[in-house]
Amino acid sequence: MPLYEYYCADCRTKFEALRPMNKADSAIQCKSCESMRTSRVLSLFATHTKAEGSSTIAPSFSGNRGGGCCGGHCGCGH
Repeated sequence: MPLYEYYCADCRTKFEALRPMNKADSAIQCKSCESMRTSRVLSLFATHTKAEGSSTIAPSFSGNRGGGCCGGHCGCGH
């Protein structure tokens, strides 16, 4: 079962929940304040892979590569 990340508009917290894919965008109660004003957010993950012929391990990122937060370069403050 996939792990999804959600944001609560009332208490401004993020939380995770294991849910079936067909329920990913269904309403879910906030784990902090029990509000139903929640929405799913885009979650990114990183893996490490070893390039062929290389002795070093390089990070490999998955997710939105353009238009998203780039470690502060987008002006969002992160």
